[in-house]
Amino acid sequence: MIYAVMAALLVTMALALFRAFVGPGLYNRILAINMFGTKAVLFVAVAGFLFGRPEFLDIGILYALVNFVAVIAVLRLTHHDGPIGDGEGERA
Repeated sequence: MIYAVMAALLVTMALALFRAFVGPGLYNRILAINMFGTKAVLFVAVAGFLFGRPEFLDIGILYALVNFVAVIAVLRLTHHDGPIGDGEGERA
């Protein structure tokens, strides 16, 4: 059963990557990358359960935090059309 879960996660990760490369817009692509990161965290947790390595959960939590911060940073960059604080790309 665990192998089926891992296979399903790999399939959804592949579909998320496909959507990230083919997506119709920027925000759809960012959402697909966020979904890929979430599925990667689930994959690490399931692999840790399968191999009997509970420390994989710590790695998964760390990756989830990095994924969240990275997505927020990319969204802020795309919202302001450039680095924050340069004064040129900010909208009213």
